[in-house]
Amino acid sequence: MSATPQNNDNQEIDLSLVSKKIGGFFENISTQIFKGFLFFKRNSIWVGILFVLGAGLGFYLDRTSKAYDNQVIVMPNFGSTDYLYAKIDLINSKIEEGDTVFLKKVVQIKEPKTIKKIEIKPITDVYKFIDNKAQNFELIKLMAEDGDIKKIVEESLTSKNYPFHSITFVTDKKISNENTVSPLLNYLNDSEYFAKVQKEYLNNIKVKMVENDSIIAQINGFLNTFNGTLNGSQKSDKLVYYNENSQLDEVIKTKDNLITEQGNHRLELINLDKIVKENSTALNIRNNKAINGKMKLILPVLFIGLFVLVGLLKSFYQYQMAKLNS
Repeated sequence: MSATPQNNDNQEIDLSLVSKKIGGFFENISTQIFKGFLFFKRNSIWVGILFVLGAGLGFYLDRTSKAYDNQVIVMPNFGSTDYLYAKIDLINSKIEEGDTVFLKKVVQIKEPKTIKKIEIKPITDVYKFIDNKAQNFELIKLMAEDGDIKKIVEESLTSKNYPFHSITFVTDKKISNENTVSPLLNYLNDSEYFAKVQKEYLNNIKVKMVENDSIIAQINGFLNTFNGTLNGSQKSDKLVYYNENSQLDEVIKTKDNLITEQGNHRLELINLDKIVKENSTALNIRNNKAINGKMKLILPVLFIGLFVLVGLLKSFYQYQMAKLNS
């Protein structure tokens, strides 16, 4: 029976200790804040000088050290995707090596020192990947059965087969299409092998279009003949015969498909005039990522932070020396 009062006394002692520790913790924080206030008050002149110095230097660096993002969206044709990626990797390696001779003489970029980095990535568009391509759709379905569909559409095996790819490069000054983009695209299109493939590919399309026009003309002739027959004294049972056997419907569907195919071929001819076809270009987009354009804010904080750190190290040294001498 006597154990209960003793336990209550112990709990009251424990709570009292916890309360004192919490109070001491907050008191220590307030003391440190006050010491910090005194430190800045004693060194207000130095803090002001460092702030002005950091802000002035930051404004200067932001004005002189600029970075610009540039993007060219392209369509590699005739199975030239791997060739395109290899070319971009080669250019980037030359940039990293500082080989301005290669960039100026071979690629013929007018100001090669302005380019700091170049890379290429596919533009993920699974709908374009499977558009009118039944085999691609079946491939995506098959691969999705064994894994995450998001990973599948983004992995290099799939993504390199997307029609559009984004070439991005960073420069330290504004560039022009004539001095940088045009020479780059000319270099990418300079391939004897793919030029031969392009020639044969275009020739095949043109032959196919001529044949399609011939078939469409034959269908038109048949339809005109059929229409003339109906407008004559033919009985309506002939029309029923054609409808029942779906012969007329099939002829009309064939003509419609051929017309659609011809339209697609005309669009193909627009896109296939280059091995690497430029789709759109966006140049000289100011890059304010990371610390770009923010040095006027970073440097004052950095200088004052270093000053405070030095002050803390000095106080720590003095405190430890006082302990040793006591």
